[in-house]
Amino acid sequence: MSSRQTPRISTAKKMWMLGAVFGVVGAMVLVLASGFMVESTNTDEFCSKCHVMEPFRTAWQASVHGGKNPQGFTAQCVDCHLPHSGFVNYLVTKAITGTSDIYHNFFIDGKSFDWAANAEENRLKFTFDSACHRCHHNLTPPGISSGGLIAHRSYLRGEANKMCAECHMHVGHKDMLQTVEKFYAAEK
Repeated sequence: MSSRQTPRISTAKKMWMLGAVFGVVGAMVLVLASGFMVESTNTDEFCSKCHVMEPFRTAWQASVHGGKNPQGFTAQCVDCHLPHSGFVNYLVTKAITGTSDIYHNFFIDGKSFDWAANAEENRLKFTFDSACHRCHHNLTPPGISSGGLIAHRSYLRGEANKMCAECHMHVGHKDMLQTVEKFYAAEK
């Protein structure tokens, strides 16, 4: 009678396999959770949960980018206020911006904060050309004014060292500063 022995798996090998299984499952959960978190924080509803953002949402809703256009298109906050020049850059900027927004929501007084100076000083830091170009492919469409045509052609040729938001200052938020002022005046 021959004795057949099943080969025994060493403890180290068992631990390695167990670690690999947990690693794969953990990575899958992390990837799925990350995707869910990115998507769930990409909406205007999420952004306006911070009190200081409420008047900006109101101004955005009244603008072309908030859906007041013939096509009914609505851009979300992240469509303009995050770079679209690479996924890692997008996520890093999203994390930094989100952390900054949370901090400011707790530590600034919206009623006394100088929103006009802040917008002027930081507009180019939180509006990205790569975001504009995702939707605005044709910068010289039929019907553009001659000044717009000259400016956009200069931009496209690389002759104008400007960003979109330098000329289109408050394009995503109609009457932004007036809306903010009205919002905080009502709170006083």
